[in-house]
Amino acid sequence: MENQDQNVQNSAGEAFGDNLEQLRHLIDALPVCISFLDREYRYQFINAVYMEWFGLPKSEVLGRHIADVIGKEAFEHVRSYIEQALSGHSISYEATVPYQHGGSRNIAARIFPVFDSRGDVRGCYAMIVDTSQHKRDEEQLHAHEERWQLALEGAGDGVWDWYPQTGVEILSDRLKEIYGYGEDNIADLSEELDRRTHPDDLLQMQRDRQAHFDGLAPIYINEHRVQCKDGSWKWILTRGTVIERNAEGMPTRVVGTHTDISERKQAEVALRESEERLRMALSATHQGLYDLNLKTGDAIVSVEYAKMLGYDHASFQESSSLWAARLHPDDFAAAERAFRDLLGGRSKEYRVEFRQKTANGDWGWILSVGAIVEWDKENQPLRMLGTVLDITEKKKTEALIWQQANIDTLTGLPNRRMFYDRLDHDIKLSKRHKMPLAVLFIDLDFFKEVNDTLGHSTGDILLVEAAQRLRNCVRESDTVARLGGDEFTVSLPEMQEQDRAEIIAQHIIRAMSTPFQIAGEEIYLSASVGITLYPRDADNLDDLIKHADQAMYAAKDQGRNRFSYFTPSLQTAALARLRMTNDLRVAIAEQHLQVYFQPIVDLHTGRIQKAEALVRWRHAQLGFISPMEFIPIAETSGLILAIGDLVFRESVKWVKQWRQDYHPDFQVSVNQSPMEFQGDQERYVNWIQYLADQNLPGQAIIVEITEGLLLDASHKITSKLLQFRDAGIQVALDDFGTGYSSLSYLKKFDIDYLKIDQSFIRNLAPDSSDIALSEAIIMMAHKLGLKVVAEGVETTQQSQLLEQAACDFAQGYLFAKPLPPEEFELLLQQQKASAS
Repeated sequence: MENQDQNVQNSAGEAFGDNLEQLRHLIDALPVCISFLDREYRYQFINAVYMEWFGLPKSEVLGRHIADVIGKEAFEHVRSYIEQALSGHSISYEATVPYQHGGSRNIAARIFPVFDSRGDVRGCYAMIVDTSQHKRDEEQLHAHEERWQLALEGAGDGVWDWYPQTGVEILSDRLKEIYGYGEDNIADLSEELDRRTHPDDLLQMQRDRQAHFDGLAPIYINEHRVQCKDGSWKWILTRGTVIERNAEGMPTRVVGTHTDISERKQAEVALRESEERLRMALSATHQGLYDLNLKTGDAIVSVEYAKMLGYDHASFQESSSLWAARLHPDDFAAAERAFRDLLGGRSKEYRVEFRQKTANGDWGWILSVGAIVEWDKENQPLRMLGTVLDITEKKKTEALIWQQANIDTLTGLPNRRMFYDRLDHDIKLSKRHKMPLAVLFIDLDFFKEVNDTLGHSTGDILLVEAAQRLRNCVRESDTVARLGGDEFTVSLPEMQEQDRAEIIAQHIIRAMSTPFQIAGEEIYLSASVGITLYPRDADNLDDLIKHADQAMYAAKDQGRNRFSYFTPSLQTAALARLRMTNDLRVAIAEQHLQVYFQPIVDLHTGRIQKAEALVRWRHAQLGFISPMEFIPIAETSGLILAIGDLVFRESVKWVKQWRQDYHPDFQVSVNQSPMEFQGDQERYVNWIQYLADQNLPGQAIIVEITEGLLLDASHKITSKLLQFRDAGIQVALDDFGTGYSSLSYLKKFDIDYLKIDQSFIRNLAPDSSDIALSEAIIMMAHKLGLKVVAEGVETTQQSQLLEQAACDFAQGYLFAKPLPPEEFELLLQQQKASAS
């Protein structure tokens, strides 16, 4: 769109320049002296003939008062005529004008006013013919009493000598020639001259002549069209003077001339047509035109200019002061600077974009392009021409594109891209002023649980409110951004107080701890904040954000609802996690992970009826790595899906064998991370199909999920649980008692087993609260038709107390630790041999 605007502007400028240049050549070629005076009697234009007459260069004429150019005496001769033209009347006169440095010139002049768009006179044009030779011939005629036409043949004008009382009219040969008549039919011309005047001009001609006869005009002068012998029309300038009157004051003899001014009139028409073509060219490009008087500040504007601002052209007025009053305050400096550069010669073109208030009060964007076209003799600018183009829609499109690229659509905060730009600027500013800068990385604790439980619309409202609270915790000069999800960042540039970052972090934590009131719900959240400092912790943008992120995770690991500064140890831990992630990816690809099985014993029979599949990783250099270390890394990196599939297939492989060799109802339970359960629904469809391909019923597998997963009552979770039920796969609720689930979830979903967390089992004693809680859980589960598995059983006393409490199953080191499948199978063999 920008290229299109430039093309349009260029084409308009070329059209304007071409027309103006053609017009100048045309006016310079005319055999008449042409000039333009403004209302202060200062020259604004002269043609080449003018410079030839007065022998002055244009630079010594333009901008000067007429009296300074032609002399005060000559000015007084013509002053009254100019005043009449500036009052709105077209004036024709003849005069003998003295030269400023001696001598004089006889002239015949036509002065006509030039109006602006409001109808006010802005100046006048003068077209002057040298009649010195004509006057000399007239004087010689009177001296020798010869006929006028014999003396003025060489003047180039047609001469007439008219006797109104008798109607006799004597015409010169030149006058006959003008109208195409010969000596033999000149009488026809004499009798019909008035009747050959164009009907549209006749009345004014008669009025001008009568005004002279009555003494109201010093000379009879008129321009009109007369039909020639061949039927064509010529423009004629008639000049006449009463030289004899009778006793009653009636004119008895009038002498004068007819001058063929057809070429001059054609030039005037060409001028008007050029102006009209220029106006039409600009109109076609939807641009407006202005003509600014740089001395007075007044401007003449086109219809399109006024229309662009919502005004009626007939009543619209424009000036520098009125234009400035409509200008948007934020754009004034740029517009003024561009204007000063133009006037000072530092720029040849005035080009600036600004907002102006339109007639209805809205702000419209305008592209204005202009140039100076006239200077005075001191080379000071006098006149400026330019165009205006409405670019409001273009600006709206640019603003929308910028908004989409830089602003988070939900919260209205800067997005990641814009935050990086601002942080880069803040770093440079801090470096220049040698002042520290802080970056805060903020994550909302438990937001996912709220979003999953109350829905995404409530989550969105919560994010908007959280964003507003963050804004209220910082200065206007600080930047708050949303990177995505529930992650926010803050840039605190030029910190004069060393502890300011910590103070802001505490404000943020308090603000986020205040309950949110949304849709009738009171929602509690907290925030974990990571802080990194420039240049202490990092000297570049990427490391600052990375370290702030690491510090935020450290705050979460420390219990959430707190802040943590970045330390080098965090970077060391982050590098270790990165290396472990890479090693884990290799381990999966090269099948270095192993599946171990821990027996689950029926407390009533003491027999192993189930097993829990557990993944183990023996690192080539580090040895066995605890699942507590690598499972979280697998979840954050997405590798948990590959691990889950590995555990499932290994479990299916062994449960098939153990059901065949030891017990047809043997089951293996596999743990499912919430990250796995949130994945693609097709994954579990493939699992169920794999069981069918192995000729195994769904009951061969138990899926263990966490309590937190039940908080997500979305269709995605519910449909997966229904998938398992329909396939006969049982579901166990792992680590029961440590999460936030309620009895309503146990009733709502098809849960088959509760697994009491080992934290309840570890301190079991006959009179302890843990045994009371365990008994309550077992009783509740049985009432709901669920079986109970106790985890972490390590002593005979714990086993006996659980058996007394009617617990169904137990697992723990009392029975066996997790074993490779071959060692686990030895237990089954021993159990089978003992039974036999």
